[in-house]
Amino acid sequence: MVTDNRIISVEGFELMDSRSNPTVGARVVLEDGSEGFAISPSGASTGIYEAHEMRDGDSARYGGKGVLKAVAAIEEEIAPALINLGTDDQRTADELMISLDGTENKKRLGANAILAVSLALSKASAASYGMPLYRYIGGINGNELPRPMMNILNGGAHAANNIDIQEFMIIPYKACCFSEGLRQCSEIYHSLGGILKEQGKATGVGDEGGFAPDLQSDEEAIELIVKAVEKAGYTTDDIKIALDVASSEWYSDGGYLLPKRGKKMTADGLIEYYEELIAKFPIISIEDGVAEEDWEGWQRLTARLGKKIQLVGDDLFVTNTKRLEKGIELGAANSILVKLNQIGTLTETLDVVRLAQKHGYTAVISHRSGETEDTTIADLAVALNAGQIKTGAPCRTDRVAKYNRLALIEKEIIG
Repeated sequence: MVTDNRIISVEGFELMDSRSNPTVGARVVLEDGSEGFAISPSGASTGIYEAHEMRDGDSARYGGKGVLKAVAAIEEEIAPALINLGTDDQRTADELMISLDGTENKKRLGANAILAVSLALSKASAASYGMPLYRYIGGINGNELPRPMMNILNGGAHAANNIDIQEFMIIPYKACCFSEGLRQCSEIYHSLGGILKEQGKATGVGDEGGFAPDLQSDEEAIELIVKAVEKAGYTTDDIKIALDVASSEWYSDGGYLLPKRGKKMTADGLIEYYEELIAKFPIISIEDGVAEEDWEGWQRLTARLGKKIQLVGDDLFVTNTKRLEKGIELGAANSILVKLNQIGTLTETLDVVRLAQKHGYTAVISHRSGETEDTTIADLAVALNAGQIKTGAPCRTDRVAKYNRLALIEKEIIG
């Protein structure tokens, strides 16, 4: 589709993410001079059904993690296909790139290359219309600020400690607005740091900025968070807890091995363990409680706990409509985690969130462990009225950038 405003330039870049690994950036320039720039994130704990992240595999550069092939895909194949394309329809551009790739999981061109261009185009189009990105994507309906699900203690694949659960998060359950919720979470984060220091425990942080001490158990981690909530002047009525178990990392031969504890469990054993935790602690959300391949386990988990708490599918759904449709049909989970680079284009991401919302599933917009200064997910959370965002602790610029963007959006919307 050709309109008066067309794409005149598409560039790719090899840049750096928050884990000091290369990632892909893209710039799109339109005929009227409007520009958009975006950077793809990268995950550490990844689902096997995620869209393909192209790496060079050249051990002489970045230990094989370079992305020059993905950059070349942008400049040699994607750019020529998009030049002179009109910008009024994001879907046309995204579908063109999907078709150009020609694989089920974007393996040929790389989802990291395709996503960077997709997001850069949306930003250029928003700039052309003189709109903030959340308004361009969401229209007049995109106006709900999300509640932060703030990761304040890390374990699993995100930290070199002895805790098996990957993320321990706090949710400002009764905060009046985003800015108040952000303040409460920040105060609790500092409170937790103070408690760890008083107890002589490490206050170094994991990939997403949460503290990563060695503790006796996952339960001790939750107990410390409750103590930090109270020390900061709040109660467990004000602040709730969410867990990202990341159990796909534990799944093997039909069972679960918690690697740092060396403990074997069945799916039913895990479900019973979660029941004990939510009876004891103010936990209202568990992500990836059982593995991405364990559909029967997900059905049992949802039947047992689905009316009590939010059960979020991350590795289970990988922001993919086909996987989500199967989950809806089987009654697996009641929420979906949304990561742009799991699927690889903006429009596919919008489609999966709208499908989830249509069927009564909640949606949590999420960062990745390898992040950058790109703040797209902040705008996306508002555009889709998702109501929830995961974007790490308030101590690293790659995470704080999203919180600051949301604070600015709140000012624009509420005044």
